[in-house]
Amino acid sequence: MTRTSRLDTTLTQRLREFAFGDEDFAALRKLVRELTGISLTEQKRELVYGRLSRRLRALKLDSFGEYRQLLAANGAELVHLCNAITTNLTAFFREQHHFVHLRDHILRPLASAPGGARRLRIWSAGCSTGEEPYSIAMSVLEALPDLSGWDIRILATDLDSDVLERARRGIYPAERVTGLDTTRLARFFSAHGESATPSYEVVPELRALISFRQLNLVHRLPMKGPLDIIFCRNTIIYFDKETQRDLFGRMAQLQRPGDLLFVGHSENLFKVSTDYTLVGRTIYRRN
Repeated sequence: MTRTSRLDTTLTQRLREFAFGDEDFAALRKLVRELTGISLTEQKRELVYGRLSRRLRALKLDSFGEYRQLLAANGAELVHLCNAITTNLTAFFREQHHFVHLRDHILRPLASAPGGARRLRIWSAGCSTGEEPYSIAMSVLEALPDLSGWDIRILATDLDSDVLERARRGIYPAERVTGLDTTRLARFFSAHGESATPSYEVVPELRALISFRQLNLVHRLPMKGPLDIIFCRNTIIYFDKETQRDLFGRMAQLQRPGDLLFVGHSENLFKVSTDYTLVGRTIYRRN
């Protein structure tokens, strides 16, 4: 570390509300890795401080040392730790090409196929506040207007219990639905409440397709499969390669040859998994 870097670090420490030393960051980084599989690099130090400082204020603690003692003694606080660290950036129909492919190249051909299996299982892994699974459900209803005779379930999971609760409620402020076209907004949402700032609630038809569950991806996956489609997008970028390999190995066991996996725009399975072949832009098919 250069003299300038040391001075910058010292100044930052003095300006902080709570002292946050190397020992604190190392201990919290190790704990987060064990709990979630997320690898926090040195560049995430300020993110960790900022997000966990809110917990110290809420708990009326004076130091990160006290907070680490609380984590060791109180399992309930571990949930708040995970919720604070996980990032939940999402939007309806984010990475739209995935939903176009889902609707036009997977679901619509199923609708016109004579007879055959009418079972469909889709998993949204890392569903955040619900925009992704609700977008999947909208795509299903657009492509398959008559669901009679179909057995369709969308499993939506996330580690963060707070965002899952918001997803279950399915109520979004106006700014969250501004990207939706008027046809989708009118069909799949209803105005909620009478406040000056409008909000929108998903219709029961969408809710009926989705089951929300809390799930830690680094733990054993409880579902049996087979899963026709998995959305695991913008999640593995927080995992190291070893954790990624383990996760996709377990996901592959839940899929049959020909089943599909969608990953995020900055993610790929190069040197991570040989169980899948790239067939489109961040779209993989199970070998």
